[in-house]
Amino acid sequence: MNSIRNIYCVGRNYVLHAQELNNEVPSTPFLFSKPTHALILADGRDIMLPGNQGSVHYEAELVIQIAKDYKPGMKVEDVVEHMSLGIDFTLRDVQSELKKKGQPWLLAKGFPNSAVITKFVDFPGVEQCRKTDFSLLRNGQKVQLGNTNDMLFDLQTIIDFTALHFGIGEGDIIYTGTPQGVGPVSDKDHFALVWGEEVLGDFTAILNSY
Repeated sequence: MNSIRNIYCVGRNYVLHAQELNNEVPSTPFLFSKPTHALILADGRDIMLPGNQGSVHYEAELVIQIAKDYKPGMKVEDVVEHMSLGIDFTLRDVQSELKKKGQPWLLAKGFPNSAVITKFVDFPGVEQCRKTDFSLLRNGQKVQLGNTNDMLFDLQTIIDFTALHFGIGEGDIIYTGTPQGVGPVSDKDHFALVWGEEVLGDFTAILNSY
């Protein structure tokens, strides 16, 4: 966790997710960032989330970690050695108001504990990722199911675009987008993030009044 530098997030990277929120489907990668203070590990702990700012939505995602400074022409396997799963928590009501005003999303996306992440595992390669689903269980029920095959912009496109416009290097992580099925969190919901059949991390969400 201490070695993570920048947190990039890809928005609307699954068509059905964009449609479920009535958002326009992007023609190029759509990125935003989170501060590192948003990071918290899904290691069975209770995770505190704001309960007094409207609806808090879960968005499960595949997360890749950049292992070295990027140079043009590098392939995914050249720069990614580890991956994990994560949740991009979003204050949905706050985000809706920010959209209406044409303002940045940081207040809705960057609050403490908004970037949940599991332990990192070895990156199996692009092709193996396409053969493996990831899922989110909420209180034992599968609420999201994703696969990189369904991404609008694949991992190579995401890396190239991010490097070109922002720069990427060792220690950066990228949340690669969430599939359909996002929804509101209730107090004491238990979440588990699953890669194939393996649970990579879990936690209980606690809505408080900070």
